[in-house]
Amino acid sequence: MSNLHEECGVFGVYSHTHRDVATTAYYGLFSLQHRGQESCGIVVNDDGVFSSYKDVGLVYDVFTPPVMEKLGEGGIAVGHCRYGTTGCNDRNNAQPIVINHIKGNMALAHNGNLVNSAELREELELQGSIFHTTSDSEVIAYIITKERIVSNSIEEAVSKAMDRLKGAYSLVIMSPTKLIAARDEHGFRPLCYGQTPEGDWIVASESCSLSAVGATMVRDLKPGEIIVFDKNGPRSITDHCGKCDPSLCVFEYIYFARPDSIIEGCGVHRARLRAGAFLALEHPVQADVVVGVPDSGLDAAIGFARQSGIPYGIGLIKNRYIGRTFISPGQKSREDKVRIKLNPVRETVEGKRVVLIDDSIVRGTTSARIVKLLRDAGAKEIHLRISAPPFLNPCYYGTDIDSRDNLIACHHSVDEIAKIVGADSLGYLSVENVSKLTDDPSCRSYCTACFSGEYPTEIPQRPNKNRFEQKLSERKAQE
Repeated sequence: MSNLHEECGVFGVYSHTHRDVATTAYYGLFSLQHRGQESCGIVVNDDGVFSSYKDVGLVYDVFTPPVMEKLGEGGIAVGHCRYGTTGCNDRNNAQPIVINHIKGNMALAHNGNLVNSAELREELELQGSIFHTTSDSEVIAYIITKERIVSNSIEEAVSKAMDRLKGAYSLVIMSPTKLIAARDEHGFRPLCYGQTPEGDWIVASESCSLSAVGATMVRDLKPGEIIVFDKNGPRSITDHCGKCDPSLCVFEYIYFARPDSIIEGCGVHRARLRAGAFLALEHPVQADVVVGVPDSGLDAAIGFARQSGIPYGIGLIKNRYIGRTFISPGQKSREDKVRIKLNPVRETVEGKRVVLIDDSIVRGTTSARIVKLLRDAGAKEIHLRISAPPFLNPCYYGTDIDSRDNLIACHHSVDEIAKIVGADSLGYLSVENVSKLTDDPSCRSYCTACFSGEYPTEIPQRPNKNRFEQKLSERKAQE
């Protein structure tokens, strides 16, 4: 594990008219940029002819006006922005993945991580499949293609493929005539759909992306649900629904999702306010000001301030031209960005007892740097409060924590971590309260495995996220 990050944002649009669906996909991906900053791609379907472009970089940098013009118009489009939890960061691993087969074309965008991808890939390779990427998304594409050859429709092939896929996957798939959305049986990763005033259907990882293109949210996909969008409108297939207990990743509420998104009927902003309020009740402290670490710590800081009665203040200013620190690949890159990403507001913290709210501590290096920033700005005391429990276990469903080795909470007590990061005190949100972030008790079936160790599925036999790259290196060495 190099650092903590989410992995992908997916987007799809189905229009009843021939128009500039590429621009719709562009704006949709732009609003999902927080979910992945490695690479991005768009595929446009013009009466069965696919035009695609993908590259390493941010949406704004990759999709220049000349590129958008070449994509042209069409009736369907899918898009993807990536930070891969499996597969190295290069153009080959960028999505959507396009497959050409005897029954037509298919483009696939995937958010999540399979727990049986290594076994499936080995099986496919032994049957003659040739892989061009090192991501498990290509495994999904090949499984669906294999089923499509012997199925009557793309949706039938997707349903059959889901019988074999284990783990986390929210999929947006495009055929020559249809847009397909599918969510794994546990519902680890979010996926929703909506409709524009013009009648276009939109599928996206988060509802904020629907708003960005003028669509009104209809609802989230149910865990295990497949929705087909074609000339007859949306059609739901629920054969895989109800087979497992829902297990939405609770870290979507804590960190991954944008505050203005609605997931499973609960606003992310409100969930973070509740996290801060719970923190204030669990770990009260005498202080002068509450400060949040931008951006995902701000809402929890407001919740802490409201519950505790301690004034909220803006103590850190974020450079808006720097991406999310945890989404920066490579430890050195991440540390360099911390130095220029945040600046303290001296008049807020100087001579004050500060409650500092952040969403997580992984290694402790970032927290230590932020605490030092406030110390240097004159903070008298710094009491660190984290709106998540300690990370104690690997995640196999999309969060890039595949080992306990670099998790500071696995090797140190809370008091020891406080000393390491330079805080006067440290308090984490409890696992019990992290499961109460939504108002509706019926929507509280979350995956908290990275905190509790209770996994909803079997864990992978070969969990190393770079296993495919290592396999290639071993082959080259043998040659």
